Amino acid sequence: MDFKTYPDRDVLMLAVADKIASQLRATLATEGRATLSVPGGTTPGPIFDILSDLELDWQNVVIVLNDERWVPTTSERSNTRLLRERLLVNKAASATLLPLYVNAPDPDERLDALSENLRPNLPISVLLLGMGTDMHTASLFPGADKLKTALDDEAPELMALRADAAGEPRITMTARVLKDAMHTHILITGNEKKAAIEAAQSLPVEQAPVRCVLNNATVHWAE
Repeated sequence: MDFKTYPDRDVLMLAVADKIASQLRATLATEGRATLSVPGGTTPGPIFDILSDLELDWQNVVIVLNDERWVPTTSERSNTRLLRERLLVNKAASATLLPLYVNAPDPDERLDALSENLRPNLPISVLLLGMGTDMHTASLFPGADKLKTALDDEAPELMALRADAAGEPRITMTARVLKDAMHTHILITGNEKKAAIEAAQSLPVEQAPVRCVLNNATVHWAE
């Protein structure tokens, strides 16, 4: 784990956005296409705002969430809605958004179709993850109903998981997909999350699912 500390959150957001853009440009130059995977939630919002205004070959960039709550995209809890409002705007409006939600009562019914859409866009070129104080990342929550399978190297690309801490059912990339990313960044703020990610290094992965990506990740932190 490469741990980088920043003097404040504004500097953190600018630096991470710049690093992501640089890695996307390098991938586009060599591959002609790139896949960017990002978390939902409010913390990465400023990074999305910065990225959306940068000159980049966005029409050859595919954007996909790490995970999604199984709620309509009109819901205030929809991560897809957040991306459409803050990332897929301005210059980044020409990027392609791969959905992780379709209108169906149960995510398990649509996993195969969503995985088929995702598969041609793997491995992820640049992966941005968040982490909860419970050491979950994406929707790999400690105590989730199918966590052991989702952490396995033979897991499918996407799984539907349910956990008390998650609220709604979630669809999430599995550990195998996250670990295969070319560049991995974890964004955290505050002392509680700093302590959590330090503790995660010595805990079993089922207790601290974020550990599955720590070996190859750069952690970006500001108080």
